[in-house]
Amino acid sequence: MKTSVIDRINRNEALDLLINGDLLSLGKSADIIRQNLHPGGMVTFVVDRNVNYTNICDSKCSFCAFYRSKGAADAYVLTCEQIYAKIAELVDQGGTQLLMQGGLNPDLKIDFFEELFREIKKRFPMIQNHSLSPAELICIADNSDITLDEALLRLKNSGLDSIPGGGAEILVDEVRSRISPKKIGWKRWGEVMLKAARLGMPTTATMMFGSSEKPENIIEHLFRVREIQDQGGSFTAFIPWTYQPGNTELGGITATGVDYLKVLALSRIVLDNIPNIQASWVTQGAKMASVALFFGANDLGGTMLEENVVAAAGCSFCMSQQEMITLIHGAGFRAVHRTTTYSIIREFTV
Repeated sequence: MKTSVIDRINRNEALDLLINGDLLSLGKSADIIRQNLHPGGMVTFVVDRNVNYTNICDSKCSFCAFYRSKGAADAYVLTCEQIYAKIAELVDQGGTQLLMQGGLNPDLKIDFFEELFREIKKRFPMIQNHSLSPAELICIADNSDITLDEALLRLKNSGLDSIPGGGAEILVDEVRSRISPKKIGWKRWGEVMLKAARLGMPTTATMMFGSSEKPENIIEHLFRVREIQDQGGSFTAFIPWTYQPGNTELGGITATGVDYLKVLALSRIVLDNIPNIQASWVTQGAKMASVALFFGANDLGGTMLEENVVAAAGCSFCMSQQEMITLIHGAGFRAVHRTTTYSIIREFTV
């Protein structure tokens, strides 16, 4: 899968492609890589649910419309029974992946998550618990006065199966200090991912772009993800998505479709050691997600029975499992339901 070190694209070459590269040429190059990695025209998706267990967050990132202060009228922490009910609905619809993410809530310590995860595994053993971003994991460790290593091991032993790549934004501290100054720096994000990999836990990586970063920052992010993977990371997929400015303190405008497709294609070209690239239909919509399948993406992520964070910024695209299957078939690909770790569950015929 990985090319030789001699053949790999470098930072300067990637930056030139991002700034000066022709969109269709980039897309063609990325599509060839996709075809080589995933022959047969297979496009995958997972049936999942985002359960945002709390919106209380001390980080208060300027790009986020979801967080609330502890005393806010609409601040919440879901009860365990509410969470179980949401998972039961997911199972009823054939779901296999639970994505639990929330804010950096200082009142939630590791005991809360251990008890919750044990009970989830007991009640729903068929569900992959793909939860808690690196920032949340460090917050939990700090709130509980334990090391990150201890927190990861205890959570893994209680039922945390894999870790999503949320909170990456741009892995450049100059950018992070502007848009999320209270959140962990990029090195700590990478540290969590490498420690999780050493415990045998699969992970993913993301990038939110279009807020205030420069092209050089996007390139640095991609190469830092590639280098983390080279160092022993366990990234199964990379998911670039565009900043949604609605209802946020940061404001601004949304990146264009051309910007999105260029970054997506370049991600496929740069990240030669990550097998899967996801198209973000949640921020781009179904039509752009369909186009993305010709610009390096081989996966459409989750059907997302529920999603609240991006929706809080006014972006509320929805897609049922059947709509996703129809989209994939309509683009000329094979639609395949997968697990979190990309094992095939079922292929849907046209």
